[in-house]
Amino acid sequence: MSPAPRWLTALKKATDEHAKSTLFQLATVDAQNRPHVRSMINRDFMEVEGKPGLPLLISSTDARTPKTRELAAHSFVELCWWIDASGDQFRIAGRMRIVPSPELGSSLPSSTPAPPDCPALAAYDAAGADWQAKRREQFEAVSEHMRASWCRPPPGEALPGGYPAMDEWPTTVKKLSEAKTDEEKKLSEEAFRNYALVILEPSEVDWVQMAIRPNRRTRFRRFGEEWKEEIIVP
Repeated sequence: MSPAPRWLTALKKATDEHAKSTLFQLATVDAQNRPHVRSMINRDFMEVEGKPGLPLLISSTDARTPKTRELAAHSFVELCWWIDASGDQFRIAGRMRIVPSPELGSSLPSSTPAPPDCPALAAYDAAGADWQAKRREQFEAVSEHMRASWCRPPPGEALPGGYPAMDEWPTTVKKLSEAKTDEEKKLSEEAFRNYALVILEPSEVDWVQMAIRPNRRTRFRRFGEEWKEEIIVP
């Protein structure tokens, strides 16, 4: 069994010790090859049972955002994760899969088989992973204020009423399991319908340790299920 790569051990340690260091910047490319970047939050780590060298990073998004269409065109992405408290920067490249509501059809990358360069996703798929159950688990885990954000109009659309129109939006939405009234159930179901799970399978990582003098930089590349590391100039 291959051990977990050093970058993953370091990343988990940094996020465990600094709970607010879960924000990273994700870069995608649209169908016209134009780059787009935005901030996202890492929600969880997963790894194939018995194979710690095959990790997955779990995040989430509104399925109606432009990034889901960009990922449909180009599923290869890179994120940059700067952890100020530890002085670590992780640039993580790999394939991204979106798991939306089944109601949204099959136009997103979730509907395609795992590419050959995604052994972790392939292993989970072969084992019959219930990604919809994972989607619900993560949806239930976020705050009621966060769930309310998926009951708004699609992100990026014009807002004719200006900022005052936002006063009409719900500010809290209950978990699906806790919604009691018809209105609460309606909002919970709407939010869950617009909520998508985001899964990243890393294949290359560039780790810079800025807290060390002189700085250290290591590049990790995955070959099959094995990670090879190379020391490079910071």
